[in-house]
This record gives sequence, C-alpha cells and structure tokens, in this order.
Amino acid sequence: MENPVHEESCRKSHQTPEVKKNLATRLNRIEGQVRGIRGMIERDVYCDDVITQLAATQSALNSVARILLDGHLKGCVRDRLLEGDDEVLDELTVTIQKLMRK
Repeated sequence: MENPVHEESCRKSHQTPEVKKNLATRLNRIEGQVRGIRGMIERDVYCDDVITQLAATQSALNSVARILLDGHLKGCVRDRLLEGDDEVLDELTVTIQKLMRK
C-alpha cells in the first residue's frame, strides 16, 4: 500500500522554463520589497507609507499566485481529471479557499 502523504509530497509542478524564470524574477522583486518594508519600519517611516508598500507587496504575491493557479488548472488539474482522478477538484476547492483568505 502506497503512502498517500509521501505520494503527495513527491508530486511536481510542470512549469515551463519561461514561467519559472518569470516567477523567480517576481519573487526576487517581492523579496526586495519585503526587505525595503523592514527598513522602513526600522527607520520609523510614516505608517501609511509602510502600509502602501505592504499593499503593493501583497498585490505582487497575488500575481504570483494567479500565475501558479493558471498553470495548475491548465496542467496538473486537467491531467488528473483526464486520468479519472476527481479528488483533484476537492483539492482545488481547498486551494482556492486558502487563496481567498485575507
């Protein structure tokens, strides 16, 4: 009997090299934004300015999530449905609920 936890942890994304590069670039920019926000807090920058930067960073993270979700739907979810694995729909529902928590 296969271990479902092990099986799940071994699943891989199927992003193209171009998408991976795009995501890495976006995440590097977000990482810089977070470091900048930390610096703003350390320098006692006006709260509203920090909040504005937090909103921009959250928007950038949401953009990364949208790209990943799009690829997930068009690749992983489609493939699993074609294989007859309807459980992927329950997984997708949970994933979307996680993305909607804010």
